[in-house]
Amino acid sequence: MTTANSYDDNEVVNPSSNLHMDDILSIRLSRRQTLKGGVSVTAGALLGSASLSACGGGDDAAEPALRLGFAAVAKNKNDVVTVPAGYQVSILHALGDPLQYGEESWKDDGSETAESYNRRVGDGHDGMYYFGLGDTGQYQPNRSDRGLLAVNHEYVVAPYGLHPKGRTPGATRVASEVDKEIYAHGVSVVEVKRGASGTNMTMVRGSSFNRRITSATEMVFTGPAKGNALLRTVFSPDGSRTRGTNNNCANGYTPWGTYLTCEENFLNVISRAAGDDAKRSAKEVVALKRYGLPENRKSPYLWDTAGSTDWYARWTSSVTGATAADDYRHAINTFGWVVEIDPFAPASTPAKRTALGRFNHEGAWPAPAVVGQPIVMYMGDDARNEYIYKFVSKALWDAKDVNGGLAAGAKYLDEGTLYVAKFAADGTGQWLELTFGKNGLDASHPTYAFADQGDVLINARLAADALGATKMDRPEWGAVNPLNGEAYMTLTNNSNRVAPTASPTGSQLKPDAANPRYYEDTYTNADGSTKTNKGNPHGHIIRWREDAGLVTATRFAWDIYLFGAEATAAGDVNLSGLTAVNDFSSPDGLYFDQRGLLWIQTDDGAYTDVTNCMMLAAVPGKVGDGGQVTAAGGTGTRKGANASADSVRRFLVGPRDCEITGVAVTPDGKTLFFNVQHPGEDGAPDFATNAFSSHWPASQTDTASTRRPRSATVVVTRTDGGSIGL
Repeated sequence: MTTANSYDDNEVVNPSSNLHMDDILSIRLSRRQTLKGGVSVTAGALLGSASLSACGGGDDAAEPALRLGFAAVAKNKNDVVTVPAGYQVSILHALGDPLQYGEESWKDDGSETAESYNRRVGDGHDGMYYFGLGDTGQYQPNRSDRGLLAVNHEYVVAPYGLHPKGRTPGATRVASEVDKEIYAHGVSVVEVKRGASGTNMTMVRGSSFNRRITSATEMVFTGPAKGNALLRTVFSPDGSRTRGTNNNCANGYTPWGTYLTCEENFLNVISRAAGDDAKRSAKEVVALKRYGLPENRKSPYLWDTAGSTDWYARWTSSVTGATAADDYRHAINTFGWVVEIDPFAPASTPAKRTALGRFNHEGAWPAPAVVGQPIVMYMGDDARNEYIYKFVSKALWDAKDVNGGLAAGAKYLDEGTLYVAKFAADGTGQWLELTFGKNGLDASHPTYAFADQGDVLINARLAADALGATKMDRPEWGAVNPLNGEAYMTLTNNSNRVAPTASPTGSQLKPDAANPRYYEDTYTNADGSTKTNKGNPHGHIIRWREDAGLVTATRFAWDIYLFGAEATAAGDVNLSGLTAVNDFSSPDGLYFDQRGLLWIQTDDGAYTDVTNCMMLAAVPGKVGDGGQVTAAGGTGTRKGANASADSVRRFLVGPRDCEITGVAVTPDGKTLFFNVQHPGEDGAPDFATNAFSSHWPASQTDTASTRRPRSATVVVTRTDGGSIGL
């Protein structure tokens, strides 16, 4: 794990008694049993920025022949972004860069004011999406030379660029530092534009579309939980409003042209006082602990310690007043949502769409929008032993709603059905409905008495526990293949497993078919010491196809697309046959471009003794193209076809100590954006001499640079102006 991920990804564990499929003892999946199907997309239906014609799926469906067209990049530990021959990189923007004129440029000494970060690029670049921008200022899905790029800012874990000497140590935070960190979180929306020739992109400084959404931005709640008693605070006694979006990791988008930013590790900013349990009902205590907030829990950021005013007190989810309208006891419930932002309306108020549930939202990825069919979003809860979810809208897609803004969002995202996934060992699965009054989700439930649908959504984890959903190895990013509608999700790793013959304790789990590997891997630290990871330290990517290709189906077929592994690992570990051109560890970011090319990114701590984190390009197959295997530890599963240099290839390697994350490709396939997060975070900084383990992005063009490391968005193009990856 990188330092950035060590905060909460492994802090919260699922204590429910769900069996994680241990009760299913045999694998009987054959090719005949694999459910066949695809997706029928009407002409003119939209998938993000792509206009799709009718395309089928299933075993016999004809799909475009994609061929990777670059030489694989070798693994390395350099302090630059390494791309294939014939490609070039440039920096679009980095932490602290001003969005408007009138602000001084970032000075490399942390002296910028906190307030200026309302108009500067934030920290911890993560998920993002490109929206084509028409000459009338509206969403133009197929435009590639001008657009709006929405970028998440997830972390200020190692704020080397924010503060003059980094974070001041101590149990009480410095108010000016906290203020800057509050403003450095959230989202940046920037206009980007190509020059008169070429495919490179630059940020349009001073654009009227340039905007920051931060941890202080006012937002509204919508959907079934709006006004719920569990959302009431002194800031919003009626539970309809809140302030801020935090720890935004992955993302999503809508076919009507809005951005979805997703709140993941919000426990970074929320504390809870000692003795608070005695001031709560037993039901409240159950919910707080299930979401990782026991009493006397101090947040890693300690924002609540910087002062006694409302500005800082709102970061303590503790009972201090007579009623919920007098304090911030429900602050924890105001985070963990999918937030919709209209990038084309800079003055609009972001909306937290409660119908999509509350948990560690890694992202929200749409299935192809089909006229006359519901909008469908797939989502993962990124914590160990958590779940995969699906939302199906009540409203049916009407292409006239393109450019409908937040009004269209209310139509499609405020009413619908939330489901959670249960995987069976025979390669099938089912979506379990999380609706109040169904499947035992009511006041009679013995673990948690649900009061209404708002309660079910605010405590979606407890509802999923109650239905026996499948515990997974940290569901991270998802993506949907635009050519056949199959959905993919990275399960980044889990080193808390035990061998099938062992007796689990605490949050430990035995392997199962959907999370099948148990093995040991020894990692060498920078100081020469070693650490042995046990369980599933390199992660895998699971995928599924809905029954008959219908996104509204409640059953699906699944297999494991790829297993992360070192090329030299044993065959029952390296189950996908990875070689030096495509071996990887801890898959995280995932993205399909409109051509059907799959991009895989890593956030790794188990292979970084060999290589920095990376991004790979892949030509995926389809569910059922592999066969049955037995994984290390003895558990049977179903895997996809083996990888080859023709189907999976390393496209780039990042600088030192970073995570490669966030990816977007213009509709013409000629410009690729990706993010480098927290370069240099693992080194011991010396602010007197500006000595860090990385000096990227300055090191990209000056290997002797001593400038501070910064998260940044990178633009990749081909020197001949051709299509990326092919």
